[in-house]
Formats: sequence, C-alpha cells, structure tokens
Amino acid sequence: MSSLLSALSSRRALCHNAKLTRHLMGLARPARSPRPTTTTMTTININHRSHQPRVSYHATRKLLSTATIPPTPSPSPSPSPSLPPYTPPQTGLLSLLPAAVLPYAELCRLDKPTGSIYLFFPCLWSTLLAAPLLAPSIPSPLPVLGTSLLFLSGALIMRGAGCTINDLWDRNLDPHVTRTRLRPIARGAVSPQAAIVFTGAQLLAGLGILLQFPLECFYYATPSLVLVTLYPLAKRVTYYPQAVLGLTFSWGAVMGFPALGVDLLASQNQAALAAAGLLYASNVAWTVLYDMIYAHMDIKDDAKAGIKSIALKHDAQTKQVLTGLAVTQVALLAGAGVAAGAGPAFFIGSCGGALVTLGIMIKRVNLKSVKDCWWWFINGCWLTGGVISVGLGADYLVKYIQQEELVQESGVLSA
Repeated sequence: MSSLLSALSSRRALCHNAKLTRHLMGLARPARSPRPTTTTMTTININHRSHQPRVSYHATRKLLSTATIPPTPSPSPSPSPSLPPYTPPQTGLLSLLPAAVLPYAELCRLDKPTGSIYLFFPCLWSTLLAAPLLAPSIPSPLPVLGTSLLFLSGALIMRGAGCTINDLWDRNLDPHVTRTRLRPIARGAVSPQAAIVFTGAQLLAGLGILLQFPLECFYYATPSLVLVTLYPLAKRVTYYPQAVLGLTFSWGAVMGFPALGVDLLASQNQAALAAAGLLYASNVAWTVLYDMIYAHMDIKDDAKAGIKSIALKHDAQTKQVLTGLAVTQVALLAGAGVAAGAGPAFFIGSCGGALVTLGIMIKRVNLKSVKDCWWWFINGCWLTGGVISVGLGADYLVKYIQQEELVQESGVLSA
C-alpha cells in the first residue's frame, strides 16, 4: 500500500513539474506584442492566483533576458544626390587671375557681365534721349560717347558692389541653393569681414567715377545706394523683390539727363522731367520682366530655402504676367519718346523693335528649363536692349545731322 501511495505521489510530482516546464517554456517564446514584460507579469499573476507553484521573479527575468526577439528593421535612408565640388575656372578671364584674387573676381561677377549690361542700358538710353533736348546745341557724338563710357565703367563697378552686398545678405541662404552654393562667401573662400572691406573699396571706386560727371549727378545718384542695400532684404519679406531690383537697376534712366547738363528740377525742363520719369518706369517694368525669367532657374531651391520671388507667386501665370510687363514697358517707353519729342527712328526702331523681341522671347522661353531661362536672360538683354539703343542712337544722330545742316545753311546765308 505504501508503495502504491509513493508511486501516485511521484506521478503527481512529475505532472506538476511538466506543467511548470511548459509554463516556463511559454514565457521564453518571442512575444508578439511589443510590450512582452507587461504580458508576462500578467500571466504570472494569473497563474499565481491559480493553484500552480509560484515562479520566482529572478527566474522569470533571467528567462526573458535569454529570449530571442527579432528587432524591427529600420528603413535605410535614401542616398542624397552628390553635387560636384568647387573647381577653379580653367578657361576665360578668371583662369588667368592669381588664386588670391580669383574669389573677389567671382564675388563681383567679373565673369558674368550680363548684369552690368542690364545696369548700363538705362544710362545709355537716358543719355541718348537727353542729348537732342539740348537743341540748338546738341552735343557731338564724341562727348556723348565719352559720357556713355563713363556710365559703362560705373555700371561694372556698382553692379559688382551690389553683388557683394547681395552675397553678404544671402550668406546663410546661398549654401542651400544649387546655383549659388559655390559662391565665394557661401563656400568660405571670402569671409564676411573681407567682403565688407571689398564692398567699401568698390563704393569708393564708384565714387571716383561719379565725380567725373557734373556735380549735380552726385545728388541724383546718392539715393540709389539705399536701394542697392535694401534689395537683398526684399526677397525675405515680399514675393516681389524684382520690383525693388527694378527701382535699383533703372536709376540710370535718370542719370543721363544731369550728366549732359539737363537740370530735371528746373521749371523750363518739365518735358525732360516727364521723359526721365517715363523712361525710368519703363525700365522698372523691363527689369521685373527679365528677372522673373531669371528667377525661374531657382524656383525649386527658392521654395525650399524660403526665398520669395515673383516667379513663385505667379508660377502658373508667368507668361501672362510677362506679356503684361512687356506691353507696359513699351507703352511707357513710347510715352518717354513723346515727352522728349523723339522722331520716327525712335518709335519704329526702339518701340517697335522692343515689342517684337519681347514677344519672341516670351513665346519661346521654356520656363521649366534652367538652361533655356539662362539663354534668354543673356540674349534677351542684347536683343531688346540692343534694338532700343539703336533706335535712340539713330534718332539722336538724325537730329544732330539736321542741326549741323542748319548751322551750315545759316553760315552760307550770313556769308
């Protein structure tokens, strides 16, 4: 009997041990829930409330620590496109410069003169428009050419100063834009302190050019410095920084008049004042037009960097806006000619030519192509600016020749 009881007791102990083993093996399985500890402790408490033997806390923790739970795979980051590093120019003017001078030449865009030509054209136009107003003493082509060359020198220097100021303002934005990330300040080739000193030197050189003109030009030119400084700030606060750029780049449309001795504030020169004002407004419209095309080159990067532009604001209506600006520009240009008493050469050559070249550019430019926008930005400058200059130059020469003929006839009659 005792042996039978002993066998039953031994079998019961084996059953208890088997149940305990199955329970502990269940604890060691990988949990499907992301929080296995809470589930395990709950199971232990439930089993503890039943009549199964108590499982110690240390044994459970040891089993959990040895359980293998496969980690959740993390997505691998997509590789970012690698951009080429900076390489010094191998051709052109900049390739001939010493390494110490090269960053400053790049800073003032010496290798990209299109901006300087855009700044020069309004000066040339105002000079050619103002010269016939001096009748019966229209200046000969030589002093008009000399005045124009002084304006060209000033445009090169002041545009460089404007670019340096712009890069100082944008030194924290340029590294995030593909086209501007390798500019000298953005890539660390020129420090902000050195750029400020360089700006001062450029402004002093510009002042030296300005002092070659009549003294009145100094007073007319000084307010433009405020616009040169404020333009880079405009792109942070408004979607129309091109309007501020237009006010800045068009200032030369006023300067040709005092440069030739026409006092715009004199009461007898109201026609000259009206002509200068209309020519200035026409240039503002032209600047907004070509810079809107230019802004489309950076439209994606500008959106990411938080830079505002008219191209971003009116991306879907760009061609319509460009058409409106072109019509406005030509209409104001024609108004300036009427005020100045211009002749057929101006209205056919300058106004008609501008209307044709602007129409071709607006129709053909592919605003989704950076290369195409850049091509039209450069060549549109020469096409539209060139025909306006030719028309104004022809009108000036016609009137100068007519004046010389009158002088000769009067000389013959007096003899």
